[in-house]
Amino acid sequence: MKFRTKLYTSIGLIILLISISVIYLMNMLEQSMVNMHVVVNDLYARIEIAAEIKSGTERSNRLGREIIENQLYEDSAVVNNWQSSKLQISQNIELLKEMDKQEISKELIEKYRALHNSNLETIQQVITMKKVSQSVENTEVLFKDIKLNQERMQQISSLLVGLQEQEMKNELFRSRETYNKAVTIIYFYLAISLCSGAALIVFIIRSMTKNLRKVVTVMESVNDSNVDNLPRIEVSTKDEIASIANAYNKMVVDLENHSQHERQLLAEAEAHSWHQSRIAEIVKIYPEAKDIRMLGELLMSKLVPMVGANFGAFYFKKHDGEKTFLKRVAGYAITNEQKEYEVFQMGEGLIGQCALEKQPILLNKVPKEYIKIRSGIGDILPRNSIILPVLFENEVQAVIEIAALDTFEFSHIMLLEEVAATLGITINSISNHMKAERLLQESQSLTEELQVQSEELQLQQEELRTTNEKLEEQYAASEQKKTELEVVKEALEEKAMQLEVNSKYKSEFLANMSHELRTPLNSLLILAQILAENGEGNLTEKQREYLSTIYSSGNDLLLLINDILDLAKVESGKLEISYGKVELKSIKEQLMRQFSPLAEQKGLDFYIQLEPDVPLYFYNDEHRLLQIVNNLLSNAFKFTERGSVSLVIHSLHMGDSLLEAKLNKVEERLLAFSIIDTGIGIPQEKHAAIFEAFSQADGTTSRKYGGTGLGLSICRNLASMLGGYIELSSVEGEGSKFTLYLPVQQTDREIDLLPHVKEAAAAIENNYDSIHDLNQATEENSSQEAEEHSALRNKKVLIVDDDIRNVYALTIALEKAEMEIIEAENGYEGIEVLLANPDTDIILMDIMMPEMDGFEAIRRIRQLREFETLPIIALTAKAMKKSREDCLAAGANDYISKPLNIDQLFSLMNVWLYKKRG
Repeated sequence: MKFRTKLYTSIGLIILLISISVIYLMNMLEQSMVNMHVVVNDLYARIEIAAEIKSGTERSNRLGREIIENQLYEDSAVVNNWQSSKLQISQNIELLKEMDKQEISKELIEKYRALHNSNLETIQQVITMKKVSQSVENTEVLFKDIKLNQERMQQISSLLVGLQEQEMKNELFRSRETYNKAVTIIYFYLAISLCSGAALIVFIIRSMTKNLRKVVTVMESVNDSNVDNLPRIEVSTKDEIASIANAYNKMVVDLENHSQHERQLLAEAEAHSWHQSRIAEIVKIYPEAKDIRMLGELLMSKLVPMVGANFGAFYFKKHDGEKTFLKRVAGYAITNEQKEYEVFQMGEGLIGQCALEKQPILLNKVPKEYIKIRSGIGDILPRNSIILPVLFENEVQAVIEIAALDTFEFSHIMLLEEVAATLGITINSISNHMKAERLLQESQSLTEELQVQSEELQLQQEELRTTNEKLEEQYAASEQKKTELEVVKEALEEKAMQLEVNSKYKSEFLANMSHELRTPLNSLLILAQILAENGEGNLTEKQREYLSTIYSSGNDLLLLINDILDLAKVESGKLEISYGKVELKSIKEQLMRQFSPLAEQKGLDFYIQLEPDVPLYFYNDEHRLLQIVNNLLSNAFKFTERGSVSLVIHSLHMGDSLLEAKLNKVEERLLAFSIIDTGIGIPQEKHAAIFEAFSQADGTTSRKYGGTGLGLSICRNLASMLGGYIELSSVEGEGSKFTLYLPVQQTDREIDLLPHVKEAAAAIENNYDSIHDLNQATEENSSQEAEEHSALRNKKVLIVDDDIRNVYALTIALEKAEMEIIEAENGYEGIEVLLANPDTDIILMDIMMPEMDGFEAIRRIRQLREFETLPIIALTAKAMKKSREDCLAAGANDYISKPLNIDQLFSLMNVWLYKKRG
């Protein structure tokens, strides 16, 4: 149907609907008026009848009294009038009884009729008595009865007239109400008609524009990223829109065909580029290898992930006399249980058979008894395995085995075969180089040993003579010092016990303080973050600013808590230092991203300069280094209102005895991190005080710049633990320069741990494997989690926490992810709720709880066979040393400290739920 036809049809229907409504309503009003006239006429008739009864009663009573008093018994005219009046009253009574159906009217009519009959009988009796001349006394009694009856009849007739008049008033009132109601109904129906007409117009307009909107929507949804699957327009009408839709659909088919052809060409080009680039990456690692083991480790770490595999082993051919065998020198995801497969003879197993035949072996369906790939929560069977020989001049040099959970693609197999073909040359070159180097080292070692032995003999002779002389002197003094040492030893032991007790109390106090502060802060930060996201869109801009201020203040309080804990850990020597490779370029990029927005906001110039003489990297604790530099830069921006803030990283060689004394050792090279600002500066007399805890250059209550005074104290102690120190030069009103000096160590073998951090370094090394496994699992699953952001949806989570604020905040956050939430207040209740809900997917377990704490609850859950592998994430506000180790030892899968970062919590839950599905 054409657009014009639809418009004319809709207008006609609206006019017809309104006309029908008006005619119907006018008829209804007219009928209401007719009914009202009928009722009013009836009431007027009843009033007239009641009035006639009243007047007839008066006339009848008067005539009756005249007949009796004047003895007009024989006067036919008077008697006839009295009889006529009596008859008329009876007729009117009957007529009124038929017309008036009210109960009260019926009762009055019956009373009136009884009185009327009684009155007539009494009058008739008096007349009879008069005729026979009975005594006057009896007549007087009857007169009184007649008079009383007539008065009552007069009252009742008056009441009947009053009732009819009142009914008339009531009916008139009801008539007005009926009329008003009828008018209201007319308006109501008229409004309905108008609304129906408007709805009809809207419906017709929408039906006309529906297909047009469909065309517009489909066309707007088209974009460059979706060329391969463009939407179609489906229109069932045969109007102008259908012609547009058909033309569009034809154009879409042509575009998709062109895109498919273009994508095919691009895929072929990318496959060729991918192959060449991966070969180039593998070739780059060959020069880095110093020996066969290092070559194997570099190759496995690069090649296995490159082909999407999950397990790898590198076997090198060795000779022991006349025996030739293959020994595993490197691997990827190798476990201790697989050590029995380290050595294979030629022809033994698939490894030996591959070396014997010099041909690749591909296993498409790996049996269950084959190797298992182990992760942090279980074992996984691979689906495919490939074994490749590495040849040089048609002689086997090594064998590579790679296993994967998924099927190898053709491009992966081609890459592995090409790598194996080129690897033999490198292995042969490294083997020859190792042989020559070993012979050279043996020769040099023998020469050096002879020289050292000769020098040692001469020194020993001189030392023996000197020692004999000193021993005689020291023996006399040793006896005296022995007694003194015993006294000192006892005092030191007592002091050590006191220090141990104090340290224990201090650690317990810090743990409790951390718990008490972080617990309410946890719910505050979570709820503030959720509200600031404004998911329902009902917050004003001012309210969002308030929430941002609350969230920022909570984070500031968290930083203050961390500063106090860090200061206590540094003072007690329990702060952990984790040494690793620090790339200075990465440090520069992080700091630029962090402080550039602040510089723009304050209108300051900000730059970071790496001098040409600095190394690309060195070994230290990157986290603590950034903590120091971040604090110094934050102070520089806080105390600088105009000008610039800069960070200059430069290198210098040790030659200054003052630097050597401050570092307590001699280093050939130092790195200096100089933070320079043009701010308010620091007076010379305050230079030493600002490095003390809770001290500031301006400590008055009216100071312009706030802060706790902990930052510089922590920075100084951290610098000392990293093997360096901080130097300050400043002029009041001109600016300041803080310089952090750190020793340069460019290999991990050069790291010389300070005595008070060796224990922390050892603990980090022991836990490295578990952390590495978790990071590896997270990296492998990161792409899948990004595509499946809704992995938490419909999952059941048990929250065990005695603090209702934390439960409330976590519930709100998890409900946004559409998770099903069950709760428990302590360990006992948590186990009961878990047994009642065996389909629980994950548990969030608080540690500090009454009755049964989180550690005991986790241990008991792990004793239940059906929940041995159920993911449990420990939540605790006691962010102290070894908190994570204690949680993992109790049986938790992971650990996160309060206040919680919701994104970090969701990330951990995704990781462990993914492993549970695996």
